[in-house]
Amino acid sequence: MFVSKQATIGSEYVRGVTEYDAVLFDNDGVLIEPPARDTQSEATRAAFREMGVETTDRQHIADIVDGVTVERLQEICTAYDLDVDAFWAARERHDERSQLDAFRAGARGRYDDVAAITDLPQSRGVVSNNRHSTVTFVLDFFDLGSSFDVYYGREKTVDSLRHKKPDPQYLNRALADLDAESALYVGDSESDVIAAKRAGIDSVFVRRPHSRDVDLTVTPTYEADDLHEVVAIGDD
Repeated sequence: MFVSKQATIGSEYVRGVTEYDAVLFDNDGVLIEPPARDTQSEATRAAFREMGVETTDRQHIADIVDGVTVERLQEICTAYDLDVDAFWAARERHDERSQLDAFRAGARGRYDDVAAITDLPQSRGVVSNNRHSTVTFVLDFFDLGSSFDVYYGREKTVDSLRHKKPDPQYLNRALADLDAESALYVGDSESDVIAAKRAGIDSVFVRRPHSRDVDLTVTPTYEADDLHEVVAIGDD
């Protein structure tokens, strides 16, 4: 069963999911299986090799894979005397190719419970930290395009890193597009919960197998084990 923050603090009212104007979803880890860390690490090493760097520091690879900031990326590129924009363009190209190859090979799939969200009557959207072009591919490849009214990922630029969640920029754009005064954002990371809070909307933290044991330092509005439980929020 889902757990609501409201229920935890003793409120008699749990807002039903259908009472929101819109429901927004993260992509990786919510709609589709997340990328393998080893695959992303190898894509990053391939980008370094393309730039002429054969030997890289393990921590630099880890920092890039784990959600590098613009400032940290600049520091890493300085250590190898690389142009930041050129390296990042190579990394984006290799990482996206590795993700698309994994989808085509069946190494990454869509979660079976995604079908449950088609029962939701209101507008739906996707807001992802992944590239917009990758999200576009995913929606087409898994035949999900008709399930969402809007979708946003980031551009393939260094500056786009500044607008990754927990920055709420893309959430705010989706809300504006959908003309939604109230919304629920469904994610699988702490940054998703923070981004929702900054956008002034409620959140669901989905405890997929990869996020089952995550200790959050922020409190989501709801927690759920899967999308069936998300759709059932507010049901008696």
